[in-house]
Amino acid sequence: MSVKIRLARRGRKKQAIYDVVVADARAPRDGRFIEKLGTYNPNTNPASITINNERALTWLLNGAQPTDTVKAMLSYRGVMLKKHLQIGVLKGAITQEQADAKFNAWISEKDAKIEGKKDKLATAKADARAKALAAEAAKNQARLDAIKAREDEQKALLAAAEAANNPAAAETAAEEAAPEATEAPAEGGEAEA
Repeated sequence: MSVKIRLARRGRKKQAIYDVVVADARAPRDGRFIEKLGTYNPNTNPASITINNERALTWLLNGAQPTDTVKAMLSYRGVMLKKHLQIGVLKGAITQEQADAKFNAWISEKDAKIEGKKDKLATAKADARAKALAAEAAKNQARLDAIKAREDEQKALLAAAEAANNPAAAETAAEEAAPEATEAPAEGGEAEA
């Protein structure tokens, strides 16, 4: 019986989520499996992978063959490195403490890299949102300026049309405005005395 570690699809249409399972190679993709090791969600950025590393390592050491995609995920999670180091320990090339130290150093570096990517994506998203908000504010301001210019133009046209229709009314309005301007300082002068 050939045992494989592979993905079993679940989730709805165009929103696939996969289970990482250990199954007989002859079983259907979404059919019977021996053990569920974890999940893989490619819809998030970065893709979220949750795998029981100890059980996956046990199955790998027992001879289960991962598919290409699962092998890449196990490498991403460090299971393949741990298998490599464990084989070195079994052969006597390194001690268990050295293997654990190497693995822990790799894990801390990998976690820092993943957090850096998440932070970079978050800042990029915030920057894009701020740019979109600024562009929308500028567009709204331009729209308001255009509306105000149109209203001012219409007022000027109406005033010009009234002046053209009633030239005497425009002259009398201009004459009335001029004496009021000359009388205003006189009234102000009387108030001071």
